Amino acid sequence: MENKGRSIDKSSEETFDFICTTCDGNGKIVEAVRYCIECSGYCCQSCTDIHKTFPTLKDHNLLDGSQGNQASNQPTSLPEFPTERCYLHKGQVVDMYCEKHDEVCCCTCIATLHKSCPEKSVMSIPDMINALFKLRDCKQIQSRVRDMMISMETLGKSKDDKLEALKDVKNKEIEKALKFQKALESIIRNAGEATRNEIESKYKELEKEILQEKQDADGNKASLKESDDKLKKSEGNRAQRFVCTKIAEQKMNEADRQISKQKVRSNDDRQLAFTPNQSLLNYLNGLQHIGMIGVNTKKKTDLYKIKGSKDINMKVKGDSETCHSLGCCLTFDNQLVVTDYSNNKLKLIDTNTMKVTNYCRLDSQPVCVCCINDHEVVVSCKDNKIQFVSYGNKMTPTRQIKTSHYCYGITTKDDKLYVIDDDSSLYIYDMSGNLLNTVSQDNDGNKLFSNNRRITFSENGDKMYVCSWSQDVVCFDDVGNYQSTFTDNDLSLTNGICVDGRGNIFVVGFGSHNVVQFNEDGEKIGVVIKQQDGLECPQSVCFHQELNRLFVTLNGSDVLKMFELY
Repeated sequence: MENKGRSIDKSSEETFDFICTTCDGNGKIVEAVRYCIECSGYCCQSCTDIHKTFPTLKDHNLLDGSQGNQASNQPTSLPEFPTERCYLHKGQVVDMYCEKHDEVCCCTCIATLHKSCPEKSVMSIPDMINALFKLRDCKQIQSRVRDMMISMETLGKSKDDKLEALKDVKNKEIEKALKFQKALESIIRNAGEATRNEIESKYKELEKEILQEKQDADGNKASLKESDDKLKKSEGNRAQRFVCTKIAEQKMNEADRQISKQKVRSNDDRQLAFTPNQSLLNYLNGLQHIGMIGVNTKKKTDLYKIKGSKDINMKVKGDSETCHSLGCCLTFDNQLVVTDYSNNKLKLIDTNTMKVTNYCRLDSQPVCVCCINDHEVVVSCKDNKIQFVSYGNKMTPTRQIKTSHYCYGITTKDDKLYVIDDDSSLYIYDMSGNLLNTVSQDNDGNKLFSNNRRITFSENGDKMYVCSWSQDVVCFDDVGNYQSTFTDNDLSLTNGICVDGRGNIFVVGFGSHNVVQFNEDGEKIGVVIKQQDGLECPQSVCFHQELNRLFVTLNGSDVLKMFELY
């Protein structure tokens, strides 16, 4: 009797060797019993019955176990064909493999995108599945996928926390903006009120003058009326009339002087007038915001604490010696690159799965490393040279720069390489290898350092820090001018240095077996990691800002330490 096609819930751990392609697309897992060549997919019993029912599907070739492809080692099972569809050429099945590019694709991809690839590197997946498929590789990839899923889930949760924190910050910043807006409104109100008060004051001054003038006119009028009355009464007395006439003349002169004075006043045409501050209006009209709006990295002023730690095994196949990593850095996409001095290798570590994913052998022992762009790192090497290495699907050494000095610590900024020599000098090169400057003395001609080890820049690039075994940390400006030196009793044989992007510096003590945190001005915050936390002769350090992870390489060890901080 034919298999009716069992189905299971997606949450179940039970699996089938072959599942129905159509049902899987509808969210159901049903065991397949046939393979349809024309549909390029597997069919359960129900879908097989549908093929027999519809006229357009009746002529489709439905294969069972007895008609399996010859490449299969299981002749009684269904034939093994890919069912994945090409994302570039919709409807085409991904059934081809290009060995040169290590890519699976469809026939159209082969004809268009891989037409220049050697014929022997292009093969049919169903025909070559026995040679291509390796269960161990599949399980390793599946394990890495699951590890990555856990890492992405952790990253997603951290982003949820950041979103909540960001929302809180947004509300606080809006409150600050509203408070500032109210302060501006208060200033405008106060200025408006002061303007109104000034208008009122000027009005009262003018009002007082006019009232006084009116009062003087009324007084003169009354005085003149009095003189007119007395002149009328003195018509029969010439002596009295003479006196009244002279007094009337005096009053008339006073009135005439007032009239003349008023005529002069009337000519100046004094009026109250408010003239708006047009420049202020133009300035306000030009405003789009009442302040600067940007995205700042939050400064951390307190001491980091350890949330957890993990040992990362950096040993790879072919390593004949115990690993010895003198340098490490993070790439632009936050992968970890470490040097292995003992085995002449540069290794790439996934910071999510904490596993080595790629490596390359160099022709000279690598010391330190820094990232210069999104696909390339540069390595200082023992034999007085600087090695460029591309990374991606494969790590590949490319060009070299020969120098006249030993190359130890290395970093980059603005298309320049900054290299220190494990002695007393700092060398600045362009990317072509031309020496631009050498720094070895302070402003007074004194020797700056000895046994200099590693070098890094502050987050905004305005300061450069060099750590040395004898003088701890020496600070320069971005063009190499000496600024200051800072030391601390908790540090012995300063050996590694990096910044956190939040205003702090991590400094490694090789002899003190610790990592000490400073701010960018050289003020000590405290000891972050101690010997009892698992540090023995630490060499180099770098910080993953997104995940708050500090990576520390150790002297002569197959493992490096990862510390998760908060």
